[in-house]
Amino acid sequence: MSEVRIHDTLSGQLRPIEPGNDGSVGIYACGPTVYSRIHVGNARAFVTPMLLARFLRRAGLGAKVAINITDINDKIYIAAREANMGSADHAREMMRLYVEDTDALGLGRPDAEPLASETIDEIVDLIGALVERGNAYESGGDVYFRVRSFDAYGSLSNRDPADMDQGDEAGSASLKEDPLDFALWKAAKPDEDTAWESPWGPGRPGWHIECSAMAERELGVPFSIHAGGVDLVFPHHENEIAQTAAGRGEPLARIWMHNGMVQTGPEAKMAKSEGNVFGLAEAISRCGAEAVVDFLISGHYRQPLAFSEEALDQAVARTERFRDFFRSQPQIDGEEDARVSAARAEFNAALSDDFNTPKAMGALFALVLGANRERVAGAREALAEMLDVLGLGGLADEDQVADPEAKRMLAEREEARAGRDFARADALRDDLAARGLEIRDTPSGPRLVRR
Repeated sequence: MSEVRIHDTLSGQLRPIEPGNDGSVGIYACGPTVYSRIHVGNARAFVTPMLLARFLRRAGLGAKVAINITDINDKIYIAAREANMGSADHAREMMRLYVEDTDALGLGRPDAEPLASETIDEIVDLIGALVERGNAYESGGDVYFRVRSFDAYGSLSNRDPADMDQGDEAGSASLKEDPLDFALWKAAKPDEDTAWESPWGPGRPGWHIECSAMAERELGVPFSIHAGGVDLVFPHHENEIAQTAAGRGEPLARIWMHNGMVQTGPEAKMAKSEGNVFGLAEAISRCGAEAVVDFLISGHYRQPLAFSEEALDQAVARTERFRDFFRSQPQIDGEEDARVSAARAEFNAALSDDFNTPKAMGALFALVLGANRERVAGAREALAEMLDVLGLGGLADEDQVADPEAKRMLAEREEARAGRDFARADALRDDLAARGLEIRDTPSGPRLVRR
């Protein structure tokens, strides 16, 4: 297999993936801030690193994926007050739903899912190193990072200092030496119901320092790939780079990999703040997990991805083409056909070249087209294997719907049709449709598929 390369936002170039000292590829991705349930747009930043790790393992590289959960944040305090709950209780409930929703994608769990609330000691240690080196200072119980003390600041986002608005996480303007500085530690406030002890008094960490500390704890520094949405380039990832390099004298990551946003319009990213979200759980319930994964990899990860219900329907249609292939194509024994070997090579080359999932999927559809026209030995096995790399291995399962109640209803419908009770048969068909299931007639009999 050819060398695997990923576009690095910091250098602007394709760079080969280099394993760490232990021989494995460490991948850290910024996970959710658990103040509300996640949507389809959030899921892209989960799916991309999980599938990249699958491919790397198949390519013979060990991979460890860490996707954090931010459970200490201003947004959580606000959402908890609105829900009339304690902030820790609210974060735990939203975290439970996040795990439930991402579990439903069928991709497994990351190797590590660190919580900010369980990384306080490491956070305090990193802040202490920054204070000791003069890159940070205490003010009124807060601790701030001196942006101008880090000469390389801005190298990731290529921003002019005049345009560096740190946003809501910046801290109190009256306590800062410089408007560019941002908070590493925030003193406890009367309206916040959680606080931790530190050398600077009780308080809580800022968002940016949380990720630097969690990534270092799980993967060491420098690790291979830091992933996340392009919306995090500034200020979040810019600040992560500065904190770790200044505090540890080492870069945080070798490659910075950013996925484009899921958009509901030309300039409108899917975001809770925009009020245009489509819940991940809702999408999976409506279309099935494979169709949602297919949608999220239907465009190159670095490009924006246009969301609509029509786009989800198209993803369903694509996944049904694969399902139909496995239902209709018999096992063909013999030496693997050269066309299968060519499809494997094209698939691997596409994923090795900046994880180009649309091109990889193109190789799979070309294989299906050829195998539907004539006998192609080894096509079923190869297609199932490659689909599994992309999180779509369930499409090779001919028994697509495991719901026993739905299967009972299908059998009852067939009995009603055989008995010429067409009114009952139609009612059962409508009940199945209400569950998001469609009856397809195949050479081996009727089957249920997700609509």
